[in-house]
Order: sequence, then structure tokens, then C-alpha cells
Amino acid sequence: MSRYTIGLDFGTNSCRALIVDITKGEELASAVFSYPSGEAGIIVDSSDPNLARQNPADYLLGIERSILDALETAQQKDANFAKEKVIGIGVDTTGSSPMPVDAAGSPLCFQERFKNNPAAMVWLWKDHTGFEEARLITGQAAQLRPHYLAKIGGTYSSEWFWSKIWHALKIAPDVFSAAHSFMEICDWIPAVLVGQTKPEAIKRSICAAGHKAMFNQQWGGLPDEGFLKTLAPELATLRRNLYDQAYPAEHKAGNLSGAWAQKLGLSTDVAVAVGAFDAHMGAVGAGVQPGTLVKILGTSTCDVMVWPNTEKLMDIPGVCGIVDGSVMQGFFGIEAGQSAVGDIFLWFVNNLLPDSYGQTVDEKFKNLEQLISKLKPAESGLLALDWNNGNRTILVDVRLCGLILGQTLHTKAHEIYRALVE
Repeated sequence: MSRYTIGLDFGTNSCRALIVDITKGEELASAVFSYPSGEAGIIVDSSDPNLARQNPADYLLGIERSILDALETAQQKDANFAKEKVIGIGVDTTGSSPMPVDAAGSPLCFQERFKNNPAAMVWLWKDHTGFEEARLITGQAAQLRPHYLAKIGGTYSSEWFWSKIWHALKIAPDVFSAAHSFMEICDWIPAVLVGQTKPEAIKRSICAAGHKAMFNQQWGGLPDEGFLKTLAPELATLRRNLYDQAYPAEHKAGNLSGAWAQKLGLSTDVAVAVGAFDAHMGAVGAGVQPGTLVKILGTSTCDVMVWPNTEKLMDIPGVCGIVDGSVMQGFFGIEAGQSAVGDIFLWFVNNLLPDSYGQTVDEKFKNLEQLISKLKPAESGLLALDWNNGNRTILVDVRLCGLILGQTLHTKAHEIYRALVE
């Protein structure tokens, strides 16, 4: 008898649900829900290009819409499919994407006084407003706790947990003081599904903790209070309301709550897994194993490898962390990547492509694909540098800029697009 699991993927612009028949290893149905808030789901600020936030209410709506749509599609495709046969839900999200929450684990932006305050929302992975804080964290750790940096490639990033919440303290002290804790959305969404969101009660992801928050059992978990106090005393105090344990995605966060079971038409016997980041779970889905590098393409790109945790592994300068269990239990997960990939393509089509290539975004991409498929690699002589959103690996500097070299008066738009793809 077939059994099914649901995968929920919360990306930069949309949420996706996928139903898999785990007895056959086959994908049965999927659905996509685009976030309604902001610009393509992102809260932006025209005066600050580094700001990128999200409304967590979009995630709650996305859970319901995407799962119900996927379930309906599954029933249409397979007469033998039944909701009662769904036994598990797994969640992955962008990251580091933390948000301030109250003592019950509810987002601060759900409160009337903070509902329009971007600082009270989710600080999306691509929010780079904390670049100065990242620089200061790197400098302090290099002097006081160099072992913290050794496991994250040597440089702390503005895309990561501590730089974001420290920046929140500086620019929105009212939000910071009202926050009981901060939670990654990959931790919050499973907690919502199981009906237990109190920050002290949930199971946090080792993927998020290790790669983005300098969590490592070698030094007792998160950075110690003494170190955090050298950055800001408030961070040391906040640490007490964070966590001491973190878990791989193989662990169970709990069972689907009665409220969500009723809303989705599923059973409370459905197991909900501990959350993780999208790229790391993408690597699992692609069959990552020692000796294989998996490149996950999306708005940005992550390069992921694994190595048995029973074997020695040297620290690697420039990577985004070496974390035991972040991809699969029993393996070190190694992450690197590019800060902009799909983002660059969308920027090009929305801002630089003539209307002669098509009237809609989808038409333009389709026509570009047909044209560039006729070109050989590097045929146009163009060379593109992909730092349009800064550099993730190995320089870890969000202030860097992209570049296109080799244009002439004969250069065509699709040739530039091909260079960007290459």
C-alpha cells in the first residue's frame, strides 16, 4: 500500500508543496503559491538596496494554499491516492532568515504596534543591512575566538543570524527589546505545524544554527556570553532565550496539530520533521554523497558537499560553514555558493531587455532560451562577473559589484544573457 510525504519549500518569492509516493520514490503532485506581500514577496526600501524582509503571514497562507492544491492534484492524478496515506511533512526554507518573536513564539509584526515595521518581520537571507556588524563580528572573533571563524570559512557574513539581529538592535531598539527571542523561519514553520511555538520548547535546526549562528558542540553550542558581550551586552542577554541544542532534519519536531490537521484534511498522526535550509535538503534530494558536489540553482546558488563525520576533515577557508549533520546525519555538511543567480536573470529581463524579445516575463525567458541555445560557450566574447548581489564565496563581501566585459556596438541582448548564464 502506498504511503506519501509532503515537502514544503519556502523560497524567496514563493512557497512550493510536493507530494511524493515514498513506496515508489515517485513525485505525484506539486503546487506553487506566490507570496502576496511586497515586491514579488519581498518587503523592500527604495532608500536602502540592502534591505529585504518578508511577511510571515505569507508563509501561513502558503502552507494552506500549496498543500491543499497539491492534495487536490494528487487526487485527480491517482484514484488510489487518499489523504489518510500521508504520513509525514518536511520543511525547508531560505536562510539565514530570522525574525523577532514574543514569548509565545508569535512574530512581532503580528502585533498592531509593529505591523508595518520591517524590523519586526522576517530578515530575509538576502538582507545585507548588517554588513558593518558582520565586519565587526569577524574582527572580534579573529582576536578573541578564532576557532569560531575556522568552521565558517574565516569570515562572518551579513547574510547570517548574528549580524542581522545586532543590526536590529541598533536601528530598531524598540523591536529588539520587545523580542523575547529570534527564530529562523526553518524552525518556526515546523513549530507552527505541530502547534508548539514557544522558543524554549521547539527543536532548532543544526543546519541553521551551525552554518549561520556559529553554533558548534565543540564550544558548547552558540557563541559564549562573554564573547557576545564584547559586541553588545544585549546580545549576551538574548542568548539565554535562544537554544542549547540543535537537531538534524532526520529528527521529528512533533506531530501535526489538530488545528492544522483539520485545516488540511490530514491526520494528527502525520510526523513533522525538524526544519532545514532549502539548498541542503536539495542536496539530499539530488543524492549527495562523499565525492559529489551538488549545485542548487535558485535566486542564489549553494554548492553542497558531505564528508563522513568519522573521518578527519580540515577547515576550509572561504566556505559558508562545515557543520556536522546539516545535510545528513553522520556527515559533515560543507556549503559554498553565489549570492545572485536567478536574481541576476530576473534583473536583466526586467530592466535591460527590449520589448522586442516578448511582452511578458515568461515570453522573454522562453525567447532568450531559444536564442542562446544557438550560441557556443563564450562565442560572443563577453565575460560576466556575477557579484551583482555581492560575493558569497570565497570573498564573503556583499559590497562587491557585478561586471560585464567585452561589449561592442554589435552586442545583442541575448548574448549578454548567455554570458550571465555562463
